[in-house]
Amino acid sequence: MFFTEDHEYIRDLAREFAEKELAPIAHEIDQTDTIPQRIYDLMADMGFFGLKIPEEYGGQGLDVRSYVCVMEEICKKSIAASLLMSSANSLSTAPILLAGTEEQKKKYIPGIASGKEIMAFGLTEPGAGSDAGSMTTRAVEDGDSYILNGRKCFITAAPIAQNTVIFAKTSPEKGSKGITSFIVDMSLPGVSVGKNEVKMGQHGVPVSDVILEDVRVPKSAILGEVDKGFITAMKTLSIGRIGVACQGIGISQGALDAAVAHIKERKQFGKRLADFQAIQFMIADMETKVNAARLLVYNAAYLMDQHKDVTKEASMAKYFATETALEVVSKALQMFGGYGYINEYPIERMYRDARVLTIYEGTSQVQQMVISGIVLK
Repeated sequence: MFFTEDHEYIRDLAREFAEKELAPIAHEIDQTDTIPQRIYDLMADMGFFGLKIPEEYGGQGLDVRSYVCVMEEICKKSIAASLLMSSANSLSTAPILLAGTEEQKKKYIPGIASGKEIMAFGLTEPGAGSDAGSMTTRAVEDGDSYILNGRKCFITAAPIAQNTVIFAKTSPEKGSKGITSFIVDMSLPGVSVGKNEVKMGQHGVPVSDVILEDVRVPKSAILGEVDKGFITAMKTLSIGRIGVACQGIGISQGALDAAVAHIKERKQFGKRLADFQAIQFMIADMETKVNAARLLVYNAAYLMDQHKDVTKEASMAKYFATETALEVVSKALQMFGGYGYINEYPIERMYRDARVLTIYEGTSQVQQMVISGIVLK
């Protein structure tokens, strides 16, 4: 219903890559907190960083469903490997595609699509997470430039990014209606990054603060209109939620597959775990919810490809798929017993990797606000 033969061909390529290249080193990535350059190079060669970026800007020009197929397969084996790919296809390029000038698009997007450059997304602050409109980062006009001061936190890939989209208040008295977005060169004087945060999971891609101290950026670095940046941020997050939802269904299926294989082999009280009705009912719940989550994600991707407003559908997909991931991975770990709590078993890593899915790019509670707000308006 949702996919063509071309989509399935892309899915098969992604599955083969994930099984051959990612599965054998997923534990190593987690333990070393590093993804080998070889993996990035292979992903770049396969066009993964530019899947849904228009061809005129160096991308593959494929649809959202193609992106979903690839993300789902990769996340079954390693969410870490999906992080920069997801960012390149959403948070990094969406603000530029939505609000950038033609000159900005041609300057920044091709490098991101090829995997040669990284653009981080700087919205969250220590005191402004879900309530992004309360940010305190300021941008003050000064001749043909703006002077930026502030601090962003939890910024994925900040230590290795060449540029970052920074959201700052240009008209503080207007609240969220006074925010402007800028493309900030990370090598500019006054730009620095904090320590590489030690995360619970999703090891492999660094996360840190971005610190702005009297950073002078030219007006040519403004993305879109002055004071209209919050709209760009919200539209970008809506696009990005599809990717996080894919992470949810990918890791859920990966955990379910691991659990099924385990309970078919593990014996207790003289019979396989798979022969116990209590376990069978858990598997039934997991299988049903994973498939329900998958259909929500596929539907949102399909509607996005039809150029529909999918604000509600993307939020529902992100909300349900990530909450399902927490439940499914937790139940899978339970089936492994004590072994599931041991670092050498993939399910332990999956448990840690899944936990943040209901938090970043809009918490589950924010998704509930978005969904209910649309239904009740």
